[in-house]
Amino acid sequence: MFFPRATAGRAALLTSLYFAQGLPFGLFTQALPVMMRQQGYSLESIGLANLLALPWALKFLWAPWIDRVSGPRRRVIVPLNVVAAGLLSALAVVSPGAMIPLIITVFLCNLAAATQDIATDGLAVESLPPAERGLGNGVQVAGYRLGMVVGGGALVQLFDAKGWMYTFFTAAFAITVATLPLLFVSPPDRPAPGAPASGRDALRWDRWFAGRDGLAWFGLLILYKLGDSFGTSMVKPMFVDQGLSLGEIGALIGLRGSIAGMVGALVGGWFVGKWRRRAALAVFAALQVPTLALYAWLAVAGPAHAAEIVVVEHLFSGMATAALFTAMMDACRPGHAGSDYTVQASVVVLAQGLGGIASGFSAHHFGYPAHMAVATGLSVVAAGYVLVIRRGEGRFLL
Repeated sequence: MFFPRATAGRAALLTSLYFAQGLPFGLFTQALPVMMRQQGYSLESIGLANLLALPWALKFLWAPWIDRVSGPRRRVIVPLNVVAAGLLSALAVVSPGAMIPLIITVFLCNLAAATQDIATDGLAVESLPPAERGLGNGVQVAGYRLGMVVGGGALVQLFDAKGWMYTFFTAAFAITVATLPLLFVSPPDRPAPGAPASGRDALRWDRWFAGRDGLAWFGLLILYKLGDSFGTSMVKPMFVDQGLSLGEIGALIGLRGSIAGMVGALVGGWFVGKWRRRAALAVFAALQVPTLALYAWLAVAGPAHAAEIVVVEHLFSGMATAALFTAMMDACRPGHAGSDYTVQASVVVLAQGLGGIASGFSAHHFGYPAHMAVATGLSVVAAGYVLVIRRGEGRFLL
């Protein structure tokens, strides 16, 4: 499970860049729902907070312009990481009770991070040959999860101990440090954009999902993580309602869960490199089903066995994420990596966001056990879809 020496530096670079994305995302997704629930916000409001991640779903709209920036990808990544660090510093001086400034700043931070992600994903596709994409995606997801460990675990506990200002200044400093390797690692040569020879392979970024193959691929991207997002969006509020403290939830999900997700991504990435893409997608989708069913049981039985279930769920989720991201890389055209990967990622994020928004209404009206049961059913549908989707051609080959 090691990269050849020639690519080890680039793997470390990608790890640091995805760490810089995962840190604020972990802070916002792990801490914000818990803080909102502790302050008495409704489950519907917590679900609607997923709208703050809208830039991640809409980034395909400006991805072609990011792809057209000439020269090494760091011309885009470094300034945007500086902006993200500045916004986190601004959050340090915003009162947590001032919801409007807080919401605006979080939205802008997501906008900067989502735009940086376009260039980072392009760099990842260009850096990794097909044979190394499975493990490469495992390393990237692990780096992202490591950021979530710090942002959703360590910084949440720091928040509990030291308060708002200290936490966000620390987050800004960590992102700045994670950007430094990009200044010292030689970037790969960027392929020149060109028109592919095959008509079926010549779909532009804004016509990705035309034809039967495109619609089938669109369905896969929508369904694959929908049930997982729909179910897990309500795990943190459920733990609050079951009496767990912010520090306990941070240690449980942000620390143990994220570490398990890192391990799962690395293991899953290794298997993706050994198996056919469809087999990896199907197996890892199926593994998510029993973990969501265990959350339904946890909603009834209480949090006594929460630690074991959270670890297993994040482990299998990391495997599934690595498999999906690898298949998305395979579908990218040379010279259009940033745009092609981004439009697929936007569909995945949009599906997860809609699942997160709907989750609050579902949990409120039907209760946590029934909500988790529905999430389990959605995951069954996703696993079945991978098995029945027709074998695509060209870029949609599984």
